[in-house]
Amino acid sequence: MSEQIVEQDVTEAVFAIADRARTAAREMARANRALKDKGLRAIADALVANRDAVIAANALDLAAGRANGTSAAMLDRLTLTPERVAALAAALENLASLPDPVGNVVRGQTLPNGLRMRQINVPLGVVAAIYEARPNVTVDIAGLALKSGNAVILRGGTAAANTNQALLGILRDALETVGLPADAVQSVDQYGRDGANVLMRARGRVDVLIPRGGRDLIQTVLNNSSVPVIETGEGNVHIYLDTSAGAQMSVDILLNAKTQRPSVCNTVETLLVNKDATVLAPVLSALAAAGVRLHVDERIMELLPAGVAATAASDDDWGREYMDLDLAVAMVDSLDDAVAHIRRWSTGHTEAIITNDLANAERFVAEIDSAAVIVNASTRFTDGGEMGLGAEVGISTQKLHARGPMGLAELTTTKWIVQGEGQIRG
Repeated sequence: MSEQIVEQDVTEAVFAIADRARTAAREMARANRALKDKGLRAIADALVANRDAVIAANALDLAAGRANGTSAAMLDRLTLTPERVAALAAALENLASLPDPVGNVVRGQTLPNGLRMRQINVPLGVVAAIYEARPNVTVDIAGLALKSGNAVILRGGTAAANTNQALLGILRDALETVGLPADAVQSVDQYGRDGANVLMRARGRVDVLIPRGGRDLIQTVLNNSSVPVIETGEGNVHIYLDTSAGAQMSVDILLNAKTQRPSVCNTVETLLVNKDATVLAPVLSALAAAGVRLHVDERIMELLPAGVAATAASDDDWGREYMDLDLAVAMVDSLDDAVAHIRRWSTGHTEAIITNDLANAERFVAEIDSAAVIVNASTRFTDGGEMGLGAEVGISTQKLHARGPMGLAELTTTKWIVQGEGQIRG
């Protein structure tokens, strides 16, 4: 009986948060660009001013994570340094400089009967996000939601509880200083998993739910939510070295795509090498020297350069998102075989080709069905900030509403405005 009472209390509390968010969303929908940008800059200034407090809170989460045996990759995603806090503030400043998507005219026309019709972008309303061990996401999602005229409800997970609590206070206080509703940014972290479960059932109170994290989290949300979900997928990312790939470009791109920040979803996880490519030895040598652990098929194993160690790959490796300094490597006979391998194992996030053959590049782009396809550049560019979107809520791997990095435009929907002068339908 007591458990039922507790569950009822959590449900009522989360629904109350959602109702306050709906009230705030109406106010945000009326806010003009100048006020929203003022709010974003106030948050940026507050983050810089309170940097030491944020990092101190983050240190508590990191200490707890180490004590609990959290992986190095997860600890990296959890960590906020002075440089990362400064980058969050800079991203908000950049977001403020971008055009306001609200009110943008998608299309319009005047009908023969004189009716004037416009389809315009409008906020989604109340956006909820469930994510884990990524305190930067707290700021990114809040900033994007505010700029696009939405209210947001966050569930950031227990691993980052102290950091997210500190960030939430900064966000809400900064909004109030410029006259925007503090309830435009709220959290259900205080209610733990029960709060997340209620959030998934808050259909009618929450307009859209965005999960961001590993496969287990995303599948849990997809399978249990009655709120519409925009799926952000894991990143089993591929790079294909074509026959004409150059050595220096291949080495530079692979090192950047694998080692710059291996714990994120746009890092490369599988390397496919054409049997006639001439760059295998320098690429594998450079990766091994950088500390990358290679998981290779039989053909690659036979061609390992001197001094380079590797383990035999299994099917688990081809389908795995390592998010660490591990890389699966396979040899393929042709571009067709590379495409077939990617189509079988890809999660639809990002794939890249390194080639000097224009026809092969165009075929790869046409035949690969992923959210982002890259030619002769690092997969690390599949990122809202790098693509000029200001920031991102996540990388959508689905095909409805949004696909790829979700920036401002992806946090809006549309509505039709019809203006007449007394017309009636015959």
